[in-house]
Amino acid sequence: MAIQVDVAVLGGGPGGYTAAIRAAQLGKSVAIIEMDKLGGTCLHKGCIPSKSLLRSAEVYSTLLEASSYGIQVTEGAISLDYDKVQERKDQTVDQLYRGLQSLMKKNGIQIIQGKGRVIGPSIFSPKSGSLAVELPDGEMESVVSTNLIIATGSRPRILNGLMPDGEYIMSSDEALVMDKLPKSMIIVGGGVIGVEWASLLHDFGVQVILVEAGSRLLPGEDTEVSAELTRVLRGRGVRVLTGVQLQTDQYKGENGEVSIVAATQDGDVLLTADKLLVSVGRQANVENIGLENTDIRTSNGVIEVNTFGQTSEPHIYAIGDVIGGVQLAHAAAHEGLMAAEHICGEKPVAIEAHLIPRCIYSRPEIASYGLTEDGARAKGHDIKTGKIPFQAIGKAIVLGEKDGFVKVIADRKTNDIVGVHMIGAHATDLISEAALAGILNATPWEVGQMIHPHPTLSEALGEAMLAVDGKAISF
Repeated sequence: MAIQVDVAVLGGGPGGYTAAIRAAQLGKSVAIIEMDKLGGTCLHKGCIPSKSLLRSAEVYSTLLEASSYGIQVTEGAISLDYDKVQERKDQTVDQLYRGLQSLMKKNGIQIIQGKGRVIGPSIFSPKSGSLAVELPDGEMESVVSTNLIIATGSRPRILNGLMPDGEYIMSSDEALVMDKLPKSMIIVGGGVIGVEWASLLHDFGVQVILVEAGSRLLPGEDTEVSAELTRVLRGRGVRVLTGVQLQTDQYKGENGEVSIVAATQDGDVLLTADKLLVSVGRQANVENIGLENTDIRTSNGVIEVNTFGQTSEPHIYAIGDVIGGVQLAHAAAHEGLMAAEHICGEKPVAIEAHLIPRCIYSRPEIASYGLTEDGARAKGHDIKTGKIPFQAIGKAIVLGEKDGFVKVIADRKTNDIVGVHMIGAHATDLISEAALAGILNATPWEVGQMIHPHPTLSEALGEAMLAVDGKAISF
């Protein structure tokens, strides 16, 4: 007999489980179909485990610099136990996993572990939204729902000629479970994942070569942020190469070493290291989920949806990485909320994609929302900007984290904030105030009137807002 629910969610990542919780809160019976573990890529292969490694790397690098804080450490007393680093990462993931399972029980959500595929209409439902689920033991289960939410997420994108092989080439999935650190690593891709791995591996003492095909790191971020990150990484000893095309047909992995030829503006360069990490973005999981049994449309490898996540079949929704756009866990969660509320007859307010905060957890951290300076000009804004370096902020000097700045972009005519960009310590924690200002359509003057406590890093945002009109005090 088929399992019948009001809402079925295909995929148990942040988007899927958030949608499930909200639908259950609104009185719907809900089932999540997840082929692996509840929590998805974010909890098990992405956000949480990588941030645990980044935290360990930060602590280790801080200890190595302890003398600059007046703390003398006996030579040889500091050592890195990577087994313990991995153990702490696993414990963090396990604690959150158990908490998530409790949330499912609290909200009465049924979890079905298995690989789900959308099938055609059934005797229980005339709509093309029924699911056939292959269970771990090979048995089949049927799930029929009034509404379906597809939240199948994404996987690491692979470059032709650089397929992960379990020995020399890896994606972020394999890198997270390394049992020991290599002495050197070539990282292919200078986007979010690439710069995070470059930062943490270098802090662990790995020699890093970071290779980007484009003209600069983080091409989606403001050019000044990109330049500052490049300066800081190079200053710490990371070899950063931009405008590089790798000759994948000249890749070799043998005798404990990888080598590949990189075509640069100055000619071909042979790059060598112990390992190679491919981090060139992520690819939506739209294959083998039964879309061919529906009228759902895809474009450029992602599912097409409207503002509320509805596909071309109105009773089927899609959210998260599988629809492209802003491929971030918090974006997926918000899309899940909107989809669930829309299914339940609520009137959710759609948020504009450019207002979703973007966070990068390298050292220094990077956070932003809205338009870049170039993007604002391209959209016809007559802009004015304010910029405050963290070296002008007392708390940053106290922390010994003086790199970076806060930059505010406003429209000269309307005085609206159109973008905020940060690079520096705790930027990912500071961006929420700026993003709220965007949601409330605030002006720089309004945010600048808020009394930011002293000494805190948040003063940099208040001062940058005042700097837009030349009224900053500290710089």
